[in-house]
Amino acid sequence: MIMRWRNRGGSAQTPENTELVSGRALIWLIASFALLLVPQWDRLPVWLIASCAVLAGWRWLAQSGRLRLPGKWLRSGIMLVLVAVYIATVQGRFTVETASSFFVLAVGMKWLETRSVRDFYVLFFILVYLATVNFLFHQEIHWSVINLVGVALLLVGLQVVNAPDIPGAMKSGWRRLGMMLVKTLPIVVLLFVFFPRMAPLWSVPLVSGEARTGISDTMTPGDISSLAQSSERAFRVTFGGELPAYRDRYWRGLILDRLDGETWQQGFGRQLRRPGRVSVDGGVGELEPNQYGVLMEPTDQIWAFALENSKAVSDNVKPNEQGLFRFDRPADSPVRYRMALTGEDRSDQFGPLPDDAQRYLQLPRSGNPRARAFAEELAAQYDNPEAIVQHLLDRFRQQEYFYTLRPPAMPDDGIDALLFDEKRGFCAHYAGAATFVLRAAGIPARVVVGYQGGDSGADDQYLIIRQYDAHAWVEAWLPGRGWVRMDPTAAIAPQRIESGLRDAMAEEGSFLENEWTSPQRYGDMAVLQWASLKLDLMNYHWQRWVVGYQGQSQMDLMSRLPGGIGLRELGYITAGIIGVALLLAGLVTAWQYRRVEIRDPFGRVVARWHRLCDRAGVPVRHGETPSQLASRLARARPAAAGTANAFARMVNKHYYGGKSDTERRGDLVRIKRLLATMKRQADRKPKVDRLSSGSPRVITEGE
Repeated sequence: MIMRWRNRGGSAQTPENTELVSGRALIWLIASFALLLVPQWDRLPVWLIASCAVLAGWRWLAQSGRLRLPGKWLRSGIMLVLVAVYIATVQGRFTVETASSFFVLAVGMKWLETRSVRDFYVLFFILVYLATVNFLFHQEIHWSVINLVGVALLLVGLQVVNAPDIPGAMKSGWRRLGMMLVKTLPIVVLLFVFFPRMAPLWSVPLVSGEARTGISDTMTPGDISSLAQSSERAFRVTFGGELPAYRDRYWRGLILDRLDGETWQQGFGRQLRRPGRVSVDGGVGELEPNQYGVLMEPTDQIWAFALENSKAVSDNVKPNEQGLFRFDRPADSPVRYRMALTGEDRSDQFGPLPDDAQRYLQLPRSGNPRARAFAEELAAQYDNPEAIVQHLLDRFRQQEYFYTLRPPAMPDDGIDALLFDEKRGFCAHYAGAATFVLRAAGIPARVVVGYQGGDSGADDQYLIIRQYDAHAWVEAWLPGRGWVRMDPTAAIAPQRIESGLRDAMAEEGSFLENEWTSPQRYGDMAVLQWASLKLDLMNYHWQRWVVGYQGQSQMDLMSRLPGGIGLRELGYITAGIIGVALLLAGLVTAWQYRRVEIRDPFGRVVARWHRLCDRAGVPVRHGETPSQLASRLARARPAAAGTANAFARMVNKHYYGGKSDTERRGDLVRIKRLLATMKRQADRKPKVDRLSSGSPRVITEGE
């Protein structure tokens, strides 16, 4: 159907005889756009989401005739205003988030130019690309399903735009889409498994300006207590043997060894962040009894988390001089690595050297005089550093110190206020204060930041460590023992170390008090916890076996198959799968065509007509209409001209005339008679009469 666009009030005019997109196709396009924005909902600015909604709504109102689409100058003005707002919002930052938001803005402005079917095709491919951009931010299975549904809406809209007036087009579109999925899914799965996963020739880092939730390389009192109000996942751990006891799950991440005012930070050991991307494929095969595998969420940091006395098994993590583990590059995507418990105490291997001891005794020149005086008293009272450590722990255990997620605001000399006045704080407060006192007493000490604990996943297959498991503790250097863990929290609130933050905060009621939508907040609702763990289990396996299916994982799987399949064999298998798929597609298409022909008696008569034309020397051409074929047959067999044209008219009316079933059955009888007559007429040989001039002349019937 050809539609014309009316030019009203200066709106842009579409040329005559241009096919415009139908309203039913447009609504599918708008619905897909709205769905594909959901994965970026939390990172797009509010003004951009509102602008996209207004622009798409404007286009729909124009389709229904309630508004006019803007003309060239108004569109240019809208574009300049939105781009100016974007530039003011970005403020010179160029990250993957800002690039994605600009792409969304461009898609939103495209709605004001979507008039013809050609514009629909352009926007169709743009939205397919938007679905791929979403995978930069979310790769979990539920977000993947949302993206696939968005693309499915686009495909249905594409079918509707090509057949807008066919009754039941939407229902048949979904049916055809389902059949396409059933046919192609096995091929997609086989290609996913066997297509060679070769490493790229180069690796580009995913430069992100998004603030990641997680521990940082500085610690100010109150930082970790804020982090403890988040239930976001930090990493998951699978053990080859028995799980360590809850109290032994200290996941060391980084060491803060310099105090600047009230802030602890890394004074030494900073590493250069090399460009590129970290290897996300760390370790394949079954875990040994002493091994554990970590699947860590993106942090945009270089540190990895590991239990004490561990060594690296996979080659994408390396130990440093402090007994910690580091990636070569920031982890900008989920990453897997594998560790092994050594079963031996390695703390003394990383003690301070004589010329390095001052590093762990550093304190500001002034501040917290009462804590300094207390440390001097302990140093004078005890000759043994171990006794000083024990006295400090006994003080935390015996006096009325409180562990709280609602610590009071500390004034200047916050360590003095915590130790002698307030006596209320979180792990970061107590770890920083204990390190200060030990250093003031002449004992090398440092703050260790990481996580402590971890809850079991579905069916106890792995541990889930969340942000509220973030923790800070102290390591003190004791002669003859090396670095020894000292955790003030274990003395003040042992239930935090034995069973987790939820139990420690049960009386205070502050656990996840600001996260109303977090399932972990409602630990007493068994059904909700079960559903949350099952979803996490699905995402865990999706991440391991689909998103994380890289070169090592593929080679490990192939090694388990007979024949020793390598990269060359994978190439042959892939080529074979593609060849077989094409062959099957051709055979299925031919079979379906034959099946339709058999089921349609009218179509069988038309097929017999085509064979009649072939015998008459008039082969059927691709894309030829019945009327065109009848005209060529009439020229080749003039005796059958009238019958052939009548036959073609009946074919057109039968398929495109909208007749009832009773009328169609009557047509079948008549068209069979026409075909029989045409066959007799076409078999007649034309008579040749020679005129007096000697030239031959064809004499048709009736002359």
